[in-house]
Amino acid sequence: MKLTVTETALEKIKTLQDEKHHYLVLYYDTEGIGCKVNGIPTVRLAEEPRAKDVEIESDAIPAIIDAHQEVFFADEVKLDFSNNVFRLSSKEGYLNALIPQTHLTQTDFREKKTEPSRGDEC
Repeated sequence: MKLTVTETALEKIKTLQDEKHHYLVLYYDTEGIGCKVNGIPTVRLAEEPRAKDVEIESDAIPAIIDAHQEVFFADEVKLDFSNNVFRLSSKEGYLNALIPQTHLTQTDFREKKTEPSRGDEC
């Protein structure tokens, strides 16, 4: 898997990034959606990889993804920043065209323990 980060996106990431959070995480957010196969591709910052994370080829910033979530992303993904939002796309089109800046700074997303909801069994 390869991640291309535009100069504009990288500049914005650097303004949001603190000294502890060195990794950009491609993340398939399923919280509050119900079924674990329904979700929204997004990005976050993280301090370090977890055991189930794999590195993604990226020349701009160290990037990782949960090995189980990689299936939800294209082989080549681009992260851009325009009109105050991040945009995640592939050759096939947008994966998520409206990623708020605040998503990157929600660095506790990996520790959240969500309650099972209807649809988790699908």
